[in-house]
Amino acid sequence: MRYNLCAMENIVLIGMPASGKSTAGVLLAKTIGYGYIDSDLLIQNEEKALLCDVIAREGAEGFIAIEERVNAALWAERCVISTGGSVVYGQKAMAHLKEIGRVVYLKVGLSELEKRLAGKDIFRRGVVMKKKGETLAELYAERAPLYEKFADVTVPCDGLGLDETVSAVVAAVFGKNGPQNERAAL
Repeated sequence: MRYNLCAMENIVLIGMPASGKSTAGVLLAKTIGYGYIDSDLLIQNEEKALLCDVIAREGAEGFIAIEERVNAALWAERCVISTGGSVVYGQKAMAHLKEIGRVVYLKVGLSELEKRLAGKDIFRRGVVMKKKGETLAELYAERAPLYEKFADVTVPCDGLGLDETVSAVVAAVFGKNGPQNERAAL
């Protein structure tokens, strides 16, 4: 059984760190029978280093340039693509991702993000902070408008568990009847 949005369209997940892009992305891919790509892992593989080490070595702007290059060159068919939270800083990358797929913003409010990230070292997660000492609230205020700008679909995820998030994405992308009604006519 093949599900598709068009002949080669992918589902591209964007959102803040801890919004569920990677975790929900894997389950979403399994649920709809798509492949799965995590662009952060592509960067780590290409740079042969953890994201936090690439950021430390290259600085925020250097990392953003690498992230844009990797995402702008990404090619896939019938995949769920989880991006890094800072991908929206790269205009070329976002234009390319919008060409190859439907961009879905996993929207999580600041208070929910604070709960999800409580006690976690966001630097070790590879979160790009453009300014030294930048707070999560400042990062959220800067990025949220960019996520809204680039999103084809926004899925509110506050209070949702993993399965509920996946169901909400499936409903938002394929409609309330799910992917069964979107069979590709290839």
